[in-house]
Amino acid sequence: MKLGSPDLATLGHRIRHYRTELGLTLDQLGDRIGLAGSQLSLIENGKREPKLSTLDGIAAALDVDLADLLSREAPSRRAELELELGRAQSSPLYAALGLPHIKPTRGMGDESLEAIVGLHHELQRRASEAIATPEEARRANTELRERMRARDNYLPEIERLAEEQVRASGHRQGALTHREVSVMAERLGFQLIYVSDLPDSTRSITDLANGRIYLPPASIPGGHGLRSMALQAMAHRLLGHEPPASYDEFLWQRLEINYFAAACLMPQEASVAFLQDAKKDKRLAIEDFRDAFGVTHEAAALRFTNLATSQLDMTVHFLRVNGDGALLKGYENDDLPLPKDVTGSIEGQWVCKKWSARTSFEQTNRTTENYQYTDTPVGTFWCATQTGRTDAAEFSITVGVPFNQAKWFRGRETTLRAVSHCPDESCCRRAPDGLAERWSGQAWPSARLHAHVLSPLPSGTFPGVDDAEVYEFLEAHAGE
Repeated sequence: MKLGSPDLATLGHRIRHYRTELGLTLDQLGDRIGLAGSQLSLIENGKREPKLSTLDGIAAALDVDLADLLSREAPSRRAELELELGRAQSSPLYAALGLPHIKPTRGMGDESLEAIVGLHHELQRRASEAIATPEEARRANTELRERMRARDNYLPEIERLAEEQVRASGHRQGALTHREVSVMAERLGFQLIYVSDLPDSTRSITDLANGRIYLPPASIPGGHGLRSMALQAMAHRLLGHEPPASYDEFLWQRLEINYFAAACLMPQEASVAFLQDAKKDKRLAIEDFRDAFGVTHEAAALRFTNLATSQLDMTVHFLRVNGDGALLKGYENDDLPLPKDVTGSIEGQWVCKKWSARTSFEQTNRTTENYQYTDTPVGTFWCATQTGRTDAAEFSITVGVPFNQAKWFRGRETTLRAVSHCPDESCCRRAPDGLAERWSGQAWPSARLHAHVLSPLPSGTFPGVDDAEVYEFLEAHAGE
């Protein structure tokens, strides 16, 4: 045993417990074993490690087995509280507060001790939470984007894992079916269960104790969403994820599970074969890639960015832009000048009004992709943009490449061309001098802010998840 270790402290409490049960003082016990009472006091307070011969003598004098004396369990609830208080007060977290140590006395009631220990537990819980402010979130997102850019948005180890799991499910070609996803879950020891009472803060819940993955009911039979959510839940187990210790780690885990799900729904071997054939025929199109594997346009676009550089030898960019022009998600390794703030963050920044990600909202035909060439300060880019709408707002999904790589894509023959000078504000953000002079001091616009830009992100072991609702849900379904 090590001096000051929990085992030594527990030993001291157990000796004191058995001694007081017999009504012996320190000196009386010391007389029985030939040891001064002051020496016994040091042992009981966990400040001195006794020799084995001394322990044998103490056990004999107290009429208990040596194994009972050396048990790791506290001898009583009171002793357990005192031990927990000692550990808490010896932690770096408490030391950093610069507060004095409280020594439990006989006059301190159990309720008071319970309250003090409970406060220490809450202090530790709050200190270990992954609290992400907007600034921290922007920094973490920026670092993650740069990390993936250095890898060309490609994770070969997850590609291999996905291929193995898909093959083992019996899948051979076409879109991955719900049945094949269920087989993948069963191989991991899980059953997929669809319920209508999932907590609002969760996409899915995995019951590790009973081998179940709970998902929301299908809104569209055969839709891509449920397959993706089930695969994401499985990915946590396959990738050995633990509760994230920071917001950075939380983001990385989310990226990994999304990547795994996409790599299963659009396996690399089949996807590359499809895309290479299309490139050979100079008819690459995200909408064809989407339809071939039965996924959303955004999922297909993001998956294309995984494979474009490593497998098709081309650089690329991806944008998801809100209807008001705010950039929600972006990636590039083709040097497209994405809008950034002073920290390098792109989330919430305004995309140039001349880019197809914005001009496509003006098109009357939104059933197919819109194509455009855009001249920028760093070169000309070709882009294909598809618009869509959620219950909250409309959005656009853009995939583009430098001018010299447009030859591989359907839509390269478009005559639509724009000129963008962003980030120069005179491009689309600053009014002409005459117009600005006319209205200067004659207008007062009331700004509309994006709430997600200012609000701090939820805290907790899993940011945004309501633990109480999750545990209540699991308790309600435990007997099924």
